[in-house]
Amino acid sequence: MPAVTVENPLTLPRVAAPADAAARPVLAVTTAPSGFEGEGFPVRRAFAGITYQYLDPFIMMDQMGEVEYAPGEPKGTPWHPHRGFETVTYIIDGVFDHKDSNGGGGTITNGDTQWMTAGAGLLHIEAPPEHLVVSGGLFHGLQLWVNLPAADKMMAPRYQDIRGGQVQLLTSPDGGALLRVIAGELDGHEGPGITHTPITMIHATLRPGAEISLPWREDFNGLAYVLAGRGTVGGERRPVHTGQTAVFGHAGTPSPGEAGRGGGRLVVRADDKQDGNTPDLEVVLLGGRPIREPMAHYGPFVMNTQAELRQAFEDFQAGRLGTIPAVHGMGE
Repeated sequence: MPAVTVENPLTLPRVAAPADAAARPVLAVTTAPSGFEGEGFPVRRAFAGITYQYLDPFIMMDQMGEVEYAPGEPKGTPWHPHRGFETVTYIIDGVFDHKDSNGGGGTITNGDTQWMTAGAGLLHIEAPPEHLVVSGGLFHGLQLWVNLPAADKMMAPRYQDIRGGQVQLLTSPDGGALLRVIAGELDGHEGPGITHTPITMIHATLRPGAEISLPWREDFNGLAYVLAGRGTVGGERRPVHTGQTAVFGHAGTPSPGEAGRGGGRLVVRADDKQDGNTPDLEVVLLGGRPIREPMAHYGPFVMNTQAELRQAFEDFQAGRLGTIPAVHGMGE
């Protein structure tokens, strides 16, 4: 799991929450079911079973792979529409091509991110490049959907190409963890992703026995998804492993019905011993300011009302969300 790494984390800025900051309690730990997406690539549905009030502003997240494709096996998605939200595609291992009807697109590989704001709507496709289809190889990534507030749902589409070398790299006080800030900020350190909805997205790698204690924004929720490895979350050290999501409450408010108060800290610790094929604990940390608006979601459209959903389908069927560009290998 290479993503972006450094030889000596102790050369990086160090981040830790104040010692007196309360650890956010763990409200729930869920296990992602497995399924298939697009043309048949395997995914884990990271947020399945989690009530939306604890996800807002996030809608869904799929862990794509980790899978070792044989020659001829790599798959992607066909052309499809989106409206009303943002898609974030983060590639840890492998290569993916993206193209959209608004002119955005490119190739992302180890540690790169494509941030597509669908806004008023577009068509796009994601697929492995032809050379990877021929050769096969390792593929592993994430796709996250981030909601847009009603005021921004019909904004002009936008595309951000975030190279792995652009992410903000941080570490824990003892150098036992590598923190990759993809979007948002952590303790004053900002990632490159520009978001309409205030969020923070971090990929953390913890060596066996390492612990992170990160200051967290008061107005943000908190989620931790385990890409690989074993460890614990929260001050209570609740066990987690590959394919599980921890839902954090707010500092000082362990009641599941409480929301919106308390900053505190997120605590994650790697077990002293990891599985043989997973040397470290790999975790994606997410936080965002809830939008708290009605959400109407069906397939590739995320709006506020059923009438807006119907309009999105009508616009798609009438070709008002764009047309498929005639691009060799991705549109013909």
